[in-house]
Amino acid sequence: MARWLLLLSTLLVAALALFGCDASGSGDGGKKLESETAAVEATATPTQAAATPTATPVATTAGEVQGADASNPQLVAQGEILYQQHCASCHGVNLEGQPNWRRRDDGGFFPAPPHDASGHTWHHPDELLFDTTKYGTTAVVGGGYKSNMIGFEEQVDDAEIWAMLAYIKSRWSPRIQDAQPN
Repeated sequence: MARWLLLLSTLLVAALALFGCDASGSGDGGKKLESETAAVEATATPTQAAATPTATPVATTAGEVQGADASNPQLVAQGEILYQQHCASCHGVNLEGQPNWRRRDDGGFFPAPPHDASGHTWHHPDELLFDTTKYGTTAVVGGGYKSNMIGFEEQVDDAEIWAMLAYIKSRWSPRIQDAQPN
């Protein structure tokens, strides 16, 4: 089932790239991205991934991917699709978050923070980001902390969480990526 979803995702990304879609409006002239474990050939920015299947997909089932490798173009392309499906409605299509994300709302909740460089996501190690995505902020922080961030363990598998995190990290500058704690 997961291989089927990855294949479908790859075909969708290829179709979008073929028709010139670019959700972010940014681009780097189609610079070729490389990966040692290439399962697809990507010749675009993460938001324009032009994917052509060339080998066995990398992130197909839970446990195969261990980390948010922002330099892996097929992982980033898969992560972008998953991010748009599961995260963009709160954290923004362009990772911009919700307005006034540093102030609690009337219900005592913080709005969704940005995942771009203006937020605090990059201040946290990958393992904490993974746990927060999988189990939800309240479960990770504990102590009665109030958050609208649910856990996604029932909606996506571990490999898909790593892919979403790889996509988010791919949108950070190299300086921000280097500043993220391990």
